[in-house]
Amino acid sequence: MKIFIKKFLTKKGFTLIEILVVATIIALLAGGAAISYSQLNKQSRDAKRKADLEQIRAALEMYRSNNGIYPVNLSILTTPAPQQPYLNPIPTDPKSPTYTYYYTPLPTGCNNSSIYCNDYILAAHLETASITCQSLSNQCTSNCTYCLGPYGQK
Repeated sequence: MKIFIKKFLTKKGFTLIEILVVATIIALLAGGAAISYSQLNKQSRDAKRKADLEQIRAALEMYRSNNGIYPVNLSILTTPAPQQPYLNPIPTDPKSPTYTYYYTPLPTGCNNSSIYCNDYILAAHLETASITCQSLSNQCTSNCTYCLGPYGQK
C-alpha cells in the first residue's frame, strides 16, 4: 500500500481523460460566453436604435411646434432654423451607417402646400424583435419591427 501511495504522490502530468474533461469544460464556457456577448451586442444596438428614433421624434415635435405641420422629409430638420437646426446630423443605424431610419409623413401624398402633413411614422429594424409593424406592412422596405408616431409606439 505504501508503494502505491508513494507512486501516486510522485506521479507527474495529467492523463488524457483529465485533459479532455478540462478542455470540454473550457469549450462549453467559451461557447456560452460568445453567445451571451452576441445577444448583448444585439440588445445594445436595438437600444441605440430606439434612442435614435426618440431623438428624431423630439426634433419632429419641435418642428411641428414651430411650424404647425410635420416636415415632408427628415433633411428639413438639418437646415438651420431661426436659431439652429432641429437635428444635426440625422442619426444612422449603429450596425450599418449607410442605413437610414424609415420616415413617412402622413397622410400619404402630403406636400405641405396643398395637403398638410399632420402625422408620421418613424421605423427601424430591430435585431431582437420578430413582429413587423402592422401599420407599415407594405411601406417599410427594411422589414421594420419597431414603429413610432407622434403619440408613441405604433
